[in-house]
Amino acid sequence: MKSPVLWLVGLVAALCLGGAAARCVRGGWDRLSRSPRAVNQAVNQTAKALGASPFADEHALRLFLDGEYEKGATAACNQANEAEWNYNVDLTNPATTEAYNKATLALATFTQQHWEKYFKDLDENDIKDAELRRQVHFLKSLGTAALTTEKYSVLNDRLLSMQTTYSTAKVCPYKKQSCDLATEGLNLDPGIEEVITTSRDYDELLYIWKGWHDASGKLMRTDYKDYVALSNEAAKANGFADMGAMWQSTYEVDDFENAIDKLWQEVAPLYKELHTYTLNRLKKQYPDKIAADSTLIPAHVLGNMWGQTWINLYDLLVPYPNASSYDVTGALQEQNYTPKKMFEKADDFYQSMGLLPNGMCYGEKALIEKPTDGREVTCHASAWDFCDGKDFRIKMCTKINQDDFRTIHHEMGHIQYYQQYAHLPYVLRDGANPGFHEAIGDTIALSVDTPKHLQTVKLLSNYADTKESRVNALMKMALEKVAFMPFGLLVDMWRWDVFSGATKETEWNKRWWELKEKYQLLSPPLERTENDFDPGAKYHVPADSKYISYFVAGVLEFQFYRALCIEAGQYDPSDANSAPLHTCDFYQSRAAGKKLAAGLKLGSSVHWTETMLAMTNGTEMSGKAMLEYFQPLYEFLQEANKSPSKGTAAGVAPALLLSVMTPLAMLALCLQ
Repeated sequence: MKSPVLWLVGLVAALCLGGAAARCVRGGWDRLSRSPRAVNQAVNQTAKALGASPFADEHALRLFLDGEYEKGATAACNQANEAEWNYNVDLTNPATTEAYNKATLALATFTQQHWEKYFKDLDENDIKDAELRRQVHFLKSLGTAALTTEKYSVLNDRLLSMQTTYSTAKVCPYKKQSCDLATEGLNLDPGIEEVITTSRDYDELLYIWKGWHDASGKLMRTDYKDYVALSNEAAKANGFADMGAMWQSTYEVDDFENAIDKLWQEVAPLYKELHTYTLNRLKKQYPDKIAADSTLIPAHVLGNMWGQTWINLYDLLVPYPNASSYDVTGALQEQNYTPKKMFEKADDFYQSMGLLPNGMCYGEKALIEKPTDGREVTCHASAWDFCDGKDFRIKMCTKINQDDFRTIHHEMGHIQYYQQYAHLPYVLRDGANPGFHEAIGDTIALSVDTPKHLQTVKLLSNYADTKESRVNALMKMALEKVAFMPFGLLVDMWRWDVFSGATKETEWNKRWWELKEKYQLLSPPLERTENDFDPGAKYHVPADSKYISYFVAGVLEFQFYRALCIEAGQYDPSDANSAPLHTCDFYQSRAAGKKLAAGLKLGSSVHWTETMLAMTNGTEMSGKAMLEYFQPLYEFLQEANKSPSKGTAAGVAPALLLSVMTPLAMLALCLQ
């Protein structure tokens, strides 16, 4: 999924520590609130001092930003990101750690000095030019660089400590529980993940789940306490109540938590049906372990360490076992795909739409395979922008399977976004909002993962396209996309409560499991106490990478996909005879590529609703496109859950989702 990052952002840049989930290294998503304002775009013809700043007028300010500042900020960002990259590809090397610390401190110093000398006294209300005004809006925020040099260094040390703990954690194999960890211990990727994704032994899964949580999160609670205190201090210095409020401000949405809750309420019924269906199947798989009357799923049996995706249970959950299904892992291996060939195939998808080549991101400077020279690296997939407009890289320990094939397409979405807005001023080179960056690659992946596309690129053959096979395909997608939604929501809900003090330190772990039960409907597989720190077992928490962007992206990607499918002429919501939305593949559609590029080029130069308008012809985030996409599966799940012993359904449409269907589609359904 979509990559976590250490954001040590000031007004100059954002740094990504091992950037996987947010997957972007720069971007400045910890900036001041970007609330939209009515802006007079006419340039003020009167030379006017801008507050108490050293600039005589807007012209002088623009000359400075376009010249001296652009050059200095780009260089500082480049050096810091290069140092961070070197650290991430050689975690235990003292030299890379020292260089990383020096570079981040230098970036913080640059940030502090420029803010103090040039930006702190600027009043954005004095700025008439819209683009310049938006730059000033962001430049007024100092980010974590608001801390003193000493405290900034402490914050960085704590983050590095937690990140190293996570990336180097190991667990002895189940069959050799007393082992030499250094030589026989399993890393998360690939060792631990291989067990959690393939084993069906309840006790082995419990052992590996507990072992990972003990080796990672449990060891970083003290560091996390310091991190919370220092983060809140930085947020208050920027005018926010706490760091959670500062994070939320980047979305430029009034009452962001309420807006997010409304999105969740839209998609929650679909998730609950999927959960019920999955729980019923797991009760059959583990009749002696999961009580017949249980309403919660034990967190360790879902084929994923965090229960965030359930795709590895597909063989247990497939709706129609005798109908066609697909997994192109075998085809990739049989056709002798290498990591580089997988990247080339993904690059071809983007170029087929008339978009920019992504070749540099998997070139010599990139890391697309796990090193064999003994180095400890952060394998979590991430896309990096080195701030100079030409150096973009992906870091990923690629495996030859369908999941990584999809992930590569996702990561290239970040690279494409970086390139499309590279022409903008430094301060505006970012996504429209944090969710946009994650959504772009996932939008492409929706098209890539269709049987239609996989057949086109000759990775899928002998596939019969029937109603049953389409439900199977939708189930596969839902186990990735729908299953993820509550987890995408709760990680930052937990952190917002921690930052605000609503959750006391003495109840950190308790609150984590309250949220997992409320939203994911999962239970801990064994007793958890405050001696544990289970949030820290998820990469994004120790890496200081905001996670709600994945939830937002999970909504946006279906809106973007729907819009691009319409643009490509592959879906017509007003035509009851149109091919279903979930069958669309916009590979080779220049029209879809043009529409996508129109939004990407805007970066953060305008409020995200303007970018949304360019890409979807609307300005609201909504879960309706996701429901429209999964409508046939929802019908199946509702019917199957009425008679769980049968497991198949006739396909009766529920009233709950009819509101997302077009009148013609509803009429056609009623006539069936």
